[in-house]
Amino acid sequence: MSMKTIVEQQHIFFKNGQSLDVSYRKDCLHKLKSLLQQNEERIFDALQADFRKPLFETYETELLPIYHEIDHLLDHLAEWAKPKKANSSFFNFPSKSYIHSQPYGVSLIIGAWNYPIHLTIAPLLGSVAAGNCSILKPSELAPHSSTLIAELINANFDAGYLHVVEGDAATTQQLLDQPLDHIFFTGSTGVGKIIMKAAAEQLTPVTLELGGKSPTIVDQTADLPLAVKRIAWGKFINAGQTCVSPDYVYIHESKREEFCKLLGEQITEFYGPDPSESNDFARILNQRHFKRLQQLIDPPKVQIGGQTVPKKNYIAPTVMTDVTWEDPIMKDEIFGPILPILTFKNIDEVIEAVRSKPKPLALYLFSDNSRIQERIINEISFGGGCINDTIMHLGNYDLPFGGIGQSGFGSYHGKHSFDTFSHQKSVMKKSNWLDISMRYPPYNGKLKWLKRLTNYL
Repeated sequence: MSMKTIVEQQHIFFKNGQSLDVSYRKDCLHKLKSLLQQNEERIFDALQADFRKPLFETYETELLPIYHEIDHLLDHLAEWAKPKKANSSFFNFPSKSYIHSQPYGVSLIIGAWNYPIHLTIAPLLGSVAAGNCSILKPSELAPHSSTLIAELINANFDAGYLHVVEGDAATTQQLLDQPLDHIFFTGSTGVGKIIMKAAAEQLTPVTLELGGKSPTIVDQTADLPLAVKRIAWGKFINAGQTCVSPDYVYIHESKREEFCKLLGEQITEFYGPDPSESNDFARILNQRHFKRLQQLIDPPKVQIGGQTVPKKNYIAPTVMTDVTWEDPIMKDEIFGPILPILTFKNIDEVIEAVRSKPKPLALYLFSDNSRIQERIINEISFGGGCINDTIMHLGNYDLPFGGIGQSGFGSYHGKHSFDTFSHQKSVMKKSNWLDISMRYPPYNGKLKWLKRLTNYL
């Protein structure tokens, strides 16, 4: 089936109005959850085949967030879909005003490889909840997951409503050439620019969920053992292949030695003396990503780890010290299990350094100093983050998740997903019982009265 045909049949389905029915949307969400639950073992197997993802991490980061979000959407969807009454202005008296949340039409959702189930299905939930028809393009870099998503969706839903298209960048470009109503992309900043350029040709609205070098700041007041545990978990989960992973750590110079000592102990506690033997540590996706990461490891600066096994795409949890902004590892997002450590004397140094770089998707601060907390929040621009934790802000569906600047724009999760895939249509209902003649021509002699009226108001 050609891309043109796929998109055309979705436009036809949307125009018949079936997806506008809130009950229909809720039935679809129930069905999606049921399909995932019935196929959990196959999902575990697919992610093991793609990059040996631990079963616990698959459930924790791929399935559980989707299950919870579906439940959240089901609880609130009927209310969100109702028209919302808005205030009416004096100049429109007598009238009533409303905001109607209406779907765009046909959404294209381009998923990412690092969390191939979650980052493909989670945006779909918002598109479905808002009443759109949806085309999914999973990442070809996680082929087993992509094939499974295609099988589950295409065998269980009308292609005019939900349909999965597999393929590489050329396939994506063919889809982008079609008349779409919304595009949602998760991936790199470089590809995000390509997506946005293609969307501009047809003025298609875009949501971009990108990445960037997300800083972690640890000051001298932090609970160091707890900070180390939470940073190590956030950094090394999924072998560091997480868009909101702590990309580097700024540690107060008085705490560096203790921090590194505790970090080494924590890595051993998580993954044993040899993480290559652990079932709880994932692998790098492919050889291309492995070689890129391997080249970033500077052996003289390796404090912990550094071991690699090319045939298995294995890179040990690695910590590098004495790192500066001139090192290759500080040039781009790492997206792997390598953690550079930088030190600071004064928090002003950190604020100045982070602000001089592109705005990150996430920021994490470990500090018990409320003044420092407020300074970081107010003086550094970032997509979202945590105080005294990492990554966990994603689990609150009342918080919007998204980037700013180079790390993307637009947000989703919970109500924010519903809003992202909805057009807010403004409607004013005017009464006929009063019609003020001042607004109509001829205007001679009316201006002074209009000014008096507006000054009075």
